[in-house]
Amino acid sequence: MTTDTSERGLERLICSALTGHPCEPPKTGTVGEAPVAYGGVGWSCGNAHDHEREYCVDLVQLAAFLHTTQPKVAETVSLDTNGPTRRKFLARLQGEISKRGTIDVLRSGIKRGAHELELFYGTPSAGNDKARERFGQNRFTVARQLRYSRDETQRARWTWRCSSTVCRSSPSS
Repeated sequence: MTTDTSERGLERLICSALTGHPCEPPKTGTVGEAPVAYGGVGWSCGNAHDHEREYCVDLVQLAAFLHTTQPKVAETVSLDTNGPTRRKFLARLQGEISKRGTIDVLRSGIKRGAHELELFYGTPSAGNDKARERFGQNRFTVARQLRYSRDETQRARWTWRCSSTVCRSSPSS
């Protein structure tokens, strides 16, 4: 058996370890269910097309997380509609991450008006069923390749890791 030692081969191995399958990029214009995972450690495959370059976030996953866990807050941030409300919220989220760091924003959330947004639910203690249910609502995704640059969209390619609903990049080598 031949081993794929290319960057693509490494990406496939990482995705397979996290999700149970290699996270092949979806074909343009197709919609389908993700294959059933065999193995993996609780992550699912993200879709690079759902990534918002301007704010470095997977809009589909963030919207789904908020709609599931905090429906009233989800309505106020209008992630499903591209408009000033969504852009203002995403700019605020980006600003908080820049100021406080991704880990602190995930742990502590952010405030929006009268609402406190939770972006991650921590590991539950034994016997705490409510905390276990909330922890199960976290969304951990990995996307094989995302293009981060708005100016040179085809030239710069990075491999991304997403934790819960917020993404941060690391250069691929």
